[in-house]
Amino acid sequence: MQDKYQHTDVEKAAQAHWAQPLWSGRNAYQVVENALDAKGQPRKKFYACSMLPYPSGKLHMGHVRNYTINDMLTRYLRMNSYNVLMPMGWDAFGLPAENAALKNKVPPAQWTYENIAYMKKQMQAMGLAVDWSREVATCDPQYYKWNQWLFLKMLEKGIAYRKTQIVNWDPVDMTVLANEQVIDGKGWRTGATVEKREIPGYYLKITDYAQELLDHVQLGNDKATLNGWPDRVRLMQENWIGKSEGVRFAFTHTIQGADKSLIGDGRMYVFTTRADTIMGVTFCAVAPEHPLATHAAQTNPQLAAFIEECKAGGTTEAELAVKEKLGMPTGLQVMHPLSHRLVDVWVGNYVLMGYGDGAVMGVPAHDERDFAFAKKYGIPIHDVVHIDGLTYDHDHWQDWYGDKQRGVTVNSDVYSGLSCKDAVDAVAAALHAHGLGEKKTTWRLRDWGVSRQRYWGTPIPIIHCEEHGAVPVPEKDLPVVLPQDCVPDGSGNPLHKHVGFHAGVVCPVCGKSARRETDTMDTFVDSSWYYMRYCDPKNTDSMVAEGTAYWMRDQTKATGGSGMDQYIGGIEHAILHLLYARFWTKVMRDMGLVSVDEPFTKLLTQGMVLNHIYSRKGDKGGKEYFWPADVEHVLDATGKVVGAKLTKQVGDLPAGTAIDYEGVGTMSKSKNNGVDPQDLIERYGADTARLYTMFTAPPEATLEWNDAAVEGSYRFLRRVWNFGHKLSTMDFAAANAEVAKAGSLQEVAFGKEAKALRLEMHTVLRQVDYDYQRMQYNTVVSGTMKMINALESYAPTLDSKALESAGLQAALREGFGILLRCLYPATPHLAHTLWSELGYAAQLGDLLDAPWPQVDATALVQDEIELVLQINGKLRGAIVVAATADKAAIEAAALASPIFISHAAGAKAKKVIVVPGRLVNVVV
Repeated sequence: MQDKYQHTDVEKAAQAHWAQPLWSGRNAYQVVENALDAKGQPRKKFYACSMLPYPSGKLHMGHVRNYTINDMLTRYLRMNSYNVLMPMGWDAFGLPAENAALKNKVPPAQWTYENIAYMKKQMQAMGLAVDWSREVATCDPQYYKWNQWLFLKMLEKGIAYRKTQIVNWDPVDMTVLANEQVIDGKGWRTGATVEKREIPGYYLKITDYAQELLDHVQLGNDKATLNGWPDRVRLMQENWIGKSEGVRFAFTHTIQGADKSLIGDGRMYVFTTRADTIMGVTFCAVAPEHPLATHAAQTNPQLAAFIEECKAGGTTEAELAVKEKLGMPTGLQVMHPLSHRLVDVWVGNYVLMGYGDGAVMGVPAHDERDFAFAKKYGIPIHDVVHIDGLTYDHDHWQDWYGDKQRGVTVNSDVYSGLSCKDAVDAVAAALHAHGLGEKKTTWRLRDWGVSRQRYWGTPIPIIHCEEHGAVPVPEKDLPVVLPQDCVPDGSGNPLHKHVGFHAGVVCPVCGKSARRETDTMDTFVDSSWYYMRYCDPKNTDSMVAEGTAYWMRDQTKATGGSGMDQYIGGIEHAILHLLYARFWTKVMRDMGLVSVDEPFTKLLTQGMVLNHIYSRKGDKGGKEYFWPADVEHVLDATGKVVGAKLTKQVGDLPAGTAIDYEGVGTMSKSKNNGVDPQDLIERYGADTARLYTMFTAPPEATLEWNDAAVEGSYRFLRRVWNFGHKLSTMDFAAANAEVAKAGSLQEVAFGKEAKALRLEMHTVLRQVDYDYQRMQYNTVVSGTMKMINALESYAPTLDSKALESAGLQAALREGFGILLRCLYPATPHLAHTLWSELGYAAQLGDLLDAPWPQVDATALVQDEIELVLQINGKLRGAIVVAATADKAAIEAAALASPIFISHAAGAKAKKVIVVPGRLVNVVV
């Protein structure tokens, strides 16, 4: 074997080996269902999957970390005789491809497929144990055909339906914008003032599953099944679903519309969880789109202008939460349902028409948002809840104003003196008696709008007929194929003008000329079930089939439970992607397609990869960012970083130029603080990149980039290689003969050094195996570092000559074999090469499926133990005694030790205290 570690040669050869058809015509990582072990017994299945990437063009270090976590798990389980599936695919539809098309003047399809090819090469260079025979791309018609098919099934069952929706409309680009593309009320590209328009679109009834979605994820719920998920993710899901128990009731009014009928039948409904504060209502606020707001604006130009301003900007609750709360009175009043006071109606920019009934009651005294709104506009504040010992101040908000646990109602007529809970019950009963309201459960969760007025996505399979309206495309005509030759030009959805897309379209009902739907599906649809398609990627007849029944199942149950054994991905997907995938799975279950209730049994959210950020404001006010390699820190007297300066000329800036240090943040191309995995692989090798990302921090924690630590990981691998090379020069004939004579390694008569080495190796192995089981891969790597330290320390004379002790030879060879197997999931190329070169493969088979090393209980049995020696409670040294020594023998050894004799100076021992296995304290 080579005397020096040449990572390029090692990794190229290993990957070529794994790519060969090793057995049954399959390559190393191609798996099949119902695989058998060497004894002909079924292997236990394990499905481990990383969230599929968007093909943006290049991998980043977050990808490297995510996929290495998955790869380590896969390889470890495979060595433990599991049948493990690790697939990969591409979340290939979406807006970035359209943006790239606008910039580069190429079809999104071309850009996407070129990126897929490049990123796949990068993944293969990492040596990932991916079964590429199952690769999917969501922009492939054979994939999105099943998006369309299930959509039509949902339409049949009423889970999918059509209604108008409010969207952000860019009047220049003539296209719908996502909320994140609206900046200060203007289109991100054109700068045009964004309008809100109501247009028809399709929705999925995720709200029908709200209770089950909550039950399975909720902390402390007896029905919860997702106990393998991080608590913070479960809480995020719970809050997003947002179950609220309260009262829905009406403020009555006599406001008439243009047709002289009462608007809303004379009732303006609101929902509140704080019905105990109803007597503190001093205003009501309605959404800009509320019928009362529209009515008032007809005779109030100022209000009409304000409403138009409100319609500029995003449409989500999250965006409105951080927006300044603005309002304007309508001049209208509604009647309080219990006190019969007239209450002013305002339009509020923070009220969403799509949430509840588009109106809220304002209780400034006990709601922080309402308090701020009332202070801004001079609206009265009436406190109606009191807590003993505390005094209400109408000028400053205090958190206790909203406390419903300790409060007692006051200033509330017949409802005064009640606990908040009792007051809610009493108010609800009174409203019900008046026919104006009742207790109700509401949900923050809203039905999922899946229509997107964009090109690069799954076409919605609908045909529009003048006579029959929206008609589903017949199943036999699926997939409705998206043209791949469109180049968006910013003038709207190019599908509107694509002749081939519309050519020959007729109504499936009457056969008359019709037009095809040009909306495409939200890309969250693609990622809601891709992990199931991995199980049956080539099946052209069914969305899911036998593969899904095998891989996506709970082996402990005939039906129900969760499917995938381990899911890995970023915390940024903790809400929508996971929620939609859960919903999609439940729909497929109810249609008889799968037998599980939840898609993911366990979830690991890996931490972000961070790096230092350096910048400087330019003469025109813009920011320029600098690569960390071109910068050095400026430190104060205590060693704290207080700034930075350039180490070389960058553009017109000479070396030594002072720049700003912004601390650490997520790696980003825009901030010049990313690290290209390809550069890292070329310089140090994939194994170093993998090892570094695993060793530096636990998988769930953020990882702060450190170039010196990367170099340290590389040096460690060179140490392992160098030790392996030295072993390769040795003659192990004596050791092999000794093992053969004894019948097994466990029966070899090991000497003192060999026993000590085996004790250390198997002790560390026990911890490493435990760490693998709990996926704490940073301590796995530190364990392998302890192993190489032990091997090197017990072979100080290791060179081209054979060691004199056959037992120590055998222990060294056994120990290095343990190290290679423990290191293999993290650094498979190096471990594979050394395993083969040193002859382990001839004994135990290819490292791909070599058995995981087992802790030898006999190696953990010690002949001698070391005990701390104290004299009068002070540490003086240590003594070595037989492991089987009793109390009397330990006492005798302590009193006879040179340490005691020296420190006692002739004094007699008054008492000897023995703590078994730990220490001896001699009192003189």
